Amino acid sequence: MPHMDDHLPPALQGLRLPLVAAPLFIISVPELVIAQCKAGIVGSFPALNARESEGEHPLLDTWLTQIKEALDRHNQENPDRPAAPFAVNQIVHRSNARLDRDLEICVKHEVPIWITSLGARVEVNEAAHSCGGIVLHDIINNTFARKAIDKGADGLIAVAAGAGGHAGEQSPFALVREIREWFDGPVLLSGAIATGEALLAARAVGADLGYTGTPFIATDEANAQTEYKQMIVDSGAEDIVYSSLFTGVWGNYLKGSVRAAGMDPDNLPTADASSMNFSSGSSKPKAWKTIWGSGQGIGAVRSIGPAAKIVERMEAEYESAGRTLARDFA
Repeated sequence: MPHMDDHLPPALQGLRLPLVAAPLFIISVPELVIAQCKAGIVGSFPALNARESEGEHPLLDTWLTQIKEALDRHNQENPDRPAAPFAVNQIVHRSNARLDRDLEICVKHEVPIWITSLGARVEVNEAAHSCGGIVLHDIINNTFARKAIDKGADGLIAVAAGAGGHAGEQSPFALVREIREWFDGPVLLSGAIATGEALLAARAVGADLGYTGTPFIATDEANAQTEYKQMIVDSGAEDIVYSSLFTGVWGNYLKGSVRAAGMDPDNLPTADASSMNFSSGSSKPKAWKTIWGSGQGIGAVRSIGPAAKIVERMEAEYESAGRTLARDFA
């Protein structure tokens, strides 16, 4: 089913599906990003996933070279089916000691789409714009949305209830509607966008694109333990717990991983944002490295396989749902 995207920045136009793959901590690596882009949706990864020892050549530079070269080869070999662009997520938090260096590397590589999280800063947006990139900032409420646009972001990622990892608690119906009262630029919706039907619903609500991460954990290209992938397959929405304990920011996690760490997922203490520290390139203390994030849309994930199959499934569901609605409204 065609979707109108002429009003969007060029980097978000012409996608196979109006969909951006969310940057997943540890899990999103070049192999996954390349597979997502080749499949026709925007692939992304957190800059902090590219870790290196002190004194080594910046791994982020190596990763960006690898991604660009792979996508260039694909485009040369498939001129009628070019890859979608890629995105890099920058954690804009005061404890991220690598931020300035990573910004320079992304400018050097002319990264087309920048996803910013945990803080909106003018200088980050200016860096992206200096190389022709666009900035999508993730927010959990209308107040943060206004601040992001005021500081120069080009679009917003509305992180609603049910999203994996750090997530808001507002209904997508409320959050997108409030943003659309004043903002007509790109809006992406995150929160259980794991099926084509959910993607179509996101667009009906007022979002331009969907934003999904959890289904890509259970893929061949994902840098996740086999046990993590299998738990995604075996679990449903009721197997998710919403907690601030592990990073100081509220997020959704698999109850099974919490139990495996010796805790009761139904009786977890809370923590505040002061416990978050990105100085080591991690979003959570080492004590919680086996606590696995997940969104509420995992009921749609029934097997482990190639990332391209996720896109293929969602495309079929999206088109089928669109035909059904068109018939119902005819």
